[in-house]
Amino acid sequence: MKFSLFVHMERINPAQDQQQLYDEFIALSQIADRGGFHAVWTGEHHGMNFTIAPNPFLNLVDLANKTQNVRLGTGTVIAPFWHPIRLAGEAAMTDLITQGRLDLGVARGAYFFEYERMLPGMDAWEAGQRMRELIPAVQNLWKGDYTHEGEFYQFPKTTSAPLPLQQDGPPIWVAARDPNSHEFAVANGCNVQVTPLWKGDEEIRDLMSKFNDACAKFPDQPRPKIMLLQHTYVASDAEDVALGAQELNRFYNYFGAWFMNKREIEMGLIDPLSDEDIANHPFYSPEAMERDLVIGTPDTVIKRLKGYEELGYDEYSFWIDSSMSFERKKASLERFITDVMPAFQ
Repeated sequence: MKFSLFVHMERINPAQDQQQLYDEFIALSQIADRGGFHAVWTGEHHGMNFTIAPNPFLNLVDLANKTQNVRLGTGTVIAPFWHPIRLAGEAAMTDLITQGRLDLGVARGAYFFEYERMLPGMDAWEAGQRMRELIPAVQNLWKGDYTHEGEFYQFPKTTSAPLPLQQDGPPIWVAARDPNSHEFAVANGCNVQVTPLWKGDEEIRDLMSKFNDACAKFPDQPRPKIMLLQHTYVASDAEDVALGAQELNRFYNYFGAWFMNKREIEMGLIDPLSDEDIANHPFYSPEAMERDLVIGTPDTVIKRLKGYEELGYDEYSFWIDSSMSFERKKASLERFITDVMPAFQ
């Protein structure tokens, strides 16, 4: 099982300097690169300080000049915000600049906050349908001249300019949860990225089952890769485990508030949650975080990850966004490199 880092600029209060946050994003990525990680992933979000990432290709091009070995992935671009010709061309240019290190992750998107601002009136169903039309069009544009007449996009004979460096284009990863998304990915020669949300190992097993079922349904297709994205904190001791669980619980409460899209937003920051708001959440709690996420001392983390490897996951992505300080993120990542990864060599 390979390891990758999933990371954004993460701004949670107006006192944080955005240049410093970007420098910290680069520093964490360089630690992962030096430490033997397979890839670094960063996503796309708009108008949200919670995850500042308006165009991941910009970040990845910069990282290409500041790292040596890691592959560089979009985790993920939001399909409905892209025209196929634009996505094919920008991804191909990024592939050239990064000398063939690009992986292209694509999702329908998660936040109605963004839908309302980028494509008012669009719902999650339509976003998914746009993704299903976008990906095959991008694949065909990378092959050469291609004409498209679809529900959402129509264009005369066009090719990606430039063409990507990697043969057949960068690997495409589809963020999948339901069986139809797994089947779409496998049928179209795409890898799969899954993110469990609040059911822990039960959901991780269920997502792998859906992937295996999709592979069985398309036996003529080569089996793609599957990546598990999971919040991770490698603690120094039991007291640090408890603190990490508290911090990630606060993060998930804010994630849930952004997802529900009911709180006031000012200057890209959500109206702060009180300690009472967090304590009264119906299913997020520090205990649930410790149970469902990968939070623990190195021995505990190794045991959890060995279980995921046995299930068949090809890649484990260490999701480091957590609202923790840079120093705590850095310490956790370094413990992962020195105390966890050797168990998988």
